[in-house]
Amino acid sequence: MKIEGEKIKRYALLLAAKDSEYVKKVYGGYFNVFVEAFGEELGEKWDLFRVVDGEFPDMDELINYEGFVVSGSPFDAYGNEHWILKLCLLLQTLYLMQKKVLGICFGHQVLCRALGGKVGKANNGWDIGLRKLSIVKDFSTHSFLSDLELEIPPALSIIECHQDEVWEVPKGAEIVAISEKTNVEMFTMGDHILGIQGHPEYTKDILYNLIDRLLSSGSIESGFAEDAKYKLYKAEPDRKCLERICKKFLKRDLEFINGKI
Repeated sequence: MKIEGEKIKRYALLLAAKDSEYVKKVYGGYFNVFVEAFGEELGEKWDLFRVVDGEFPDMDELINYEGFVVSGSPFDAYGNEHWILKLCLLLQTLYLMQKKVLGICFGHQVLCRALGGKVGKANNGWDIGLRKLSIVKDFSTHSFLSDLELEIPPALSIIECHQDEVWEVPKGAEIVAISEKTNVEMFTMGDHILGIQGHPEYTKDILYNLIDRLLSSGSIESGFAEDAKYKLYKAEPDRKCLERICKKFLKRDLEFINGKI
């Protein structure tokens, strides 16, 4: 639904992973997973750019977007594949334009890299399953989350699946959340950059399937996989709160128009 007199808000998903067979069958692709988590029927239009396949938005079109989301990926954010280097350049451009950019997992890491931080292999190895994040930053300093301050608990459970991490945030960035496993779970730069190491968009069944695929490829051992599945079965991620944080970040201007976010 489009509100009369309101300009259509355009957002772009920069997809850094190929769709798995499971996600294609159940959800129709990762694009639908992200739009389901972060999208609204409020005069929005979401576009998909498969950056992993070299598909990027035109530079002269960037001005038309309200915000961008960079997905997770099986690739290393510190790699030098052509598309990764091109993505870094795009992210630097978006930063200078002060466009809102939300980075998820690989997206969080490559965003950090592009803006001058350091990323690499996680010191503590794979982190797969549910992880408790400790909120260490007063959200009241960020206009996009200031009115959520009392709604955000001091700890949040999020789905994780990564073996790389942010070692050092860019100059001027602030660490928002940490965990016992990872020193930088969330970071911000002003009100237009947000990185999240975990997956607020993932459902548990997506991770179950991903664990099976990692096990089949020999990337993880069976004991590790079963332990991750068991812990995931016993608890729930705080998806609603995490999705709300992401929506607030991407679409704060819309709140004042319709009050529904």
